[in-house]
Amino acid sequence: MKEDNMKPLGKVIRIDESEMRGHLDKLVRGTVEETLNAMLDAEADEMCQAQRYERSADRIDTRAGSYTRTLHTKAGEVSIKVPKLRKQTFETAIIERYRRRDISIEEAIVQMYLAGVSVRRVEDITEALWGTRVSSGTVSNLNKKVYAHIERWRTQKIEGEYAYIYLDGIVLKRSWGGEVKNVSVLAAIGVDQDGYRRILGVCEGHKEDKAGWLSFIKDLKKRGLTGVRLIISDACLGLRESVSEVFPEADWQRCAVHFYRNVFSHVPSRKVREVSAMLKAIHAQESRESASKKAKDVINKLKAMKLKKASELVETSIDETLTYYRYPSQHWLKLKTNNPMERLMKEARRRTKVVGAFPDGHSALMLVAARLRHVSATNWGTRKYMNMNLLKEQDKEHEYAAA
Repeated sequence: MKEDNMKPLGKVIRIDESEMRGHLDKLVRGTVEETLNAMLDAEADEMCQAQRYERSADRIDTRAGSYTRTLHTKAGEVSIKVPKLRKQTFETAIIERYRRRDISIEEAIVQMYLAGVSVRRVEDITEALWGTRVSSGTVSNLNKKVYAHIERWRTQKIEGEYAYIYLDGIVLKRSWGGEVKNVSVLAAIGVDQDGYRRILGVCEGHKEDKAGWLSFIKDLKKRGLTGVRLIISDACLGLRESVSEVFPEADWQRCAVHFYRNVFSHVPSRKVREVSAMLKAIHAQESRESASKKAKDVINKLKAMKLKKASELVETSIDETLTYYRYPSQHWLKLKTNNPMERLMKEARRRTKVVGAFPDGHSALMLVAARLRHVSATNWGTRKYMNMNLLKEQDKEHEYAAA
């Protein structure tokens, strides 16, 4: 077709894509905000057992206003009104997933910062992941705020009683005066009266020696740790002495797995499997008496195998690994080793490995604490770990027997 024959176009609809995208985003945010607020109101009505302004004989509480909270969702930043009640503390499951998400964001920003990621790169990453760009002027302030949140969590008061305590430490590298030095981070988890695991403390230990452990355990007691019946750990330098000094009435269980490894260091590699089976047979017995009897048989067999040092170690230390027999048999599997703590610290090490050498001990402490704080907000801390009623029932049986 020739250009001369082309007719001018009439009115054409022009679409501004950026304007339309912005309008849609605003519409979605409004819907998300409205839905969340409606769900929060429904939760408040359920806790009050009556709707707002409803006269009902079943009502157990009344509203006391609300406070505004900002959440970063996939739809963008939304503002929600969290109800307040006069008698009860309003706790919502609706925004719990966002709380866990905030924790993971904090941890990621700390990790990026400590790993030496540039400020500009942090901006790009935060915008790509969460739709919110952290400006270069606020990165350092944000890290300070994150550290403050972690510090408050790390030093909060310990509520309730914890019968079982697991202790362990992790050794990391820090760059100091042009040299790379070791720094230890110590941690404790406990099982509360309802059978749930809680992270009780995380601190910098400088070295895993008596001074470090004593200071850490004293701090746990100062912050309110009570009801301790059994402490499970490896035979770390000075740890048992520190436990006896701060909690003299508590029993101590030496991790059976670590004990096996100590014995294996005195056994030729070709005989490790055989010795391992012998040691496991001790801890597979149905009572403390039969376990002690089995241990004597193992000691004699080790002597017959000309493994003098291994036999001496079993003879002098096996009783430290049999303390768990004093507690309910249903708990034995989870008390005879420090595996629950080992798995937790393995997760922390996986996170710290990417950093390499930390600039200082406090930075190492903050990243480990950030990771443990994040784990505590997952199923790890919300899933019942033990039935503690079994321990209460055993205590009653012992009281009746004593009477």
